[in-house]
Amino acid sequence: MLNAKTVLITGASRGVGKEAARACAAAGARVILHFNVNQDAALDLAREIDAVGCVAADLSKPGAADRLWLQAKKMAGGRIHALVNNAGVYRATPLGNAQSWTSGWAEQFQVNVLAACELMRNAINDWGKSGGAIVNIASRAAYRGDGPDHAGYAASKGALVAAAKTLARAHAADQVLIYTLTPGWIETDMAPHRVEARAQAVAEIPLGRVAQPQEIAAMTAFLLSGQCASATGSVIDINGASFMR
Repeated sequence: MLNAKTVLITGASRGVGKEAARACAAAGARVILHFNVNQDAALDLAREIDAVGCVAADLSKPGAADRLWLQAKKMAGGRIHALVNNAGVYRATPLGNAQSWTSGWAEQFQVNVLAACELMRNAINDWGKSGGAIVNIASRAAYRGDGPDHAGYAASKGALVAAAKTLARAHAADQVLIYTLTPGWIETDMAPHRVEARAQAVAEIPLGRVAQPQEIAAMTAFLLSGQCASATGSVIDINGASFMR
């Protein structure tokens, strides 16, 4: 499905990003892995899937996404055909603490929105009329909201959804395909692990379990393949029927 295509995946050292890298590599892609601090995990994965290479970048820093794109292009030896915006942060922003509220909102918008959109901007500008594909990993929180201490996270994912829809509409004629996935809880480090919280999270999922990262990865690889170009602009829920629009 992805033979000879180069795919840049952010946040690829663990969780959904790691499984997306495996799925894309299995589909024939040349994968470039982005990581922030988990260098050993990224290098292990690179060896496992025979990735093109790894690029370190702290996407909470202004300008880091632009630098990441340029480094990845150099590593690829030319064109990057597809992008997976998976990197994200989930910070509590309680109303009662002004300092953590401000810093948490700022960090989440920098990583979850600005960095992702900067990468999309770089990709679209590079592709011109030659086309390419982007998958953004957002959250069901973009539509239904999140817990009382995570308004900043929900708002950032809502902003990412809106930006992706806008860019999809604007650039579809150039065969730039942009999709956004909005999962609920996924079996990653971000999922609740305390017994009480875990039981509550699963109880609201009709399917009876949280999603596996391999499920998100499989959808990602399929969408990047271009086999369903008419779905560009779509936002696809993957949450076990826990929230339906």
